[in-house]
Amino acid sequence: MNGRTVLERFPAGGPRGSWPAEEFAHARRLEGLPAEVVMDLATDMFLVIVRGERAGGEVVA
Repeated sequence: MNGRTVLERFPAGGPRGSWPAEEFAHARRLEGLPAEVVMDLATDMFLVIVRGERAGGEVVA
C-alpha cells in the first residue's frame, strides 16, 4: 500500500516556543524511523508520519 502511518497527533495551538511534534519526530528519527511532520488542515493537527509501510499503526491513504 502506498500511504502513510500516523505515529502521533499534536494540536496546532501548542504553547509558544514549543514544538512537540518536531521533538517527537526527531526522537523517532534517532530510533531509525524516517518520521516527518505534516499539517492536517481539516483537523488543525500536526501529524507525525512515516510514509509507506515502515511502522505499524494507523495507515491513511
